[in-house]
Amino acid sequence: MEYHHAYTIAIISSIFIEFITPIIRFGQNPGGKKPQKMEKETKEKIEKTVIEILNESDMKEITEFKVRKLASEKLGIDLSEKSHKAFVRSVVEKFLEEERAREYENSQVNKEEEDGDKDCGKGNKEFDDDGDHIICRLSDKRRVTIQEFKGKALVSIREYYKKDGKELPTSKGISLTDEQWSTFKKNMPAIENAVKKMESRV
Repeated sequence: MEYHHAYTIAIISSIFIEFITPIIRFGQNPGGKKPQKMEKETKEKIEKTVIEILNESDMKEITEFKVRKLASEKLGIDLSEKSHKAFVRSVVEKFLEEERAREYENSQVNKEEEDGDKDCGKGNKEFDDDGDHIICRLSDKRRVTIQEFKGKALVSIREYYKKDGKELPTSKGISLTDEQWSTFKKNMPAIENAVKKMESRV
């Protein structure tokens, strides 16, 4: 009897350890991985808020402390805690790196345009590999040429790429007939005014 009793207790204990204990543990953390999900959602909210603040701020005056304080007020979360502070710093640093990359890219585009303006002022005639007259180079990749197509002269503003030592046209660009060019030229003052207004808003 004692042997059977002990054997029964051993079986019940084994069942309890294997099946009941995991259920109890799961009950202590309803939803399984929910806390991790909540942490991810919180990070996303913090990141979104920090980026919004940076976009709306004067980068010469804003500091990491000010960003963290404003984000804390908006979210109702204490971001002075160590892990939150480190996360805010990483978001700010990433934003600044992307901002510097954008500024560098814009400066390169402006340089290309300035170089193109200088080339447009030159009086020497230049022709491409197809014999088309290059009026001017807007940048290293873009140029204005006069092409002949089916007996008609076209003003072509197009982007080019280099292959095997030759500069070849891409599909990026536009070719204007004589009538279209005349219409475009007449509206140049309106285009210039629109550009100036847009630049004044930036």
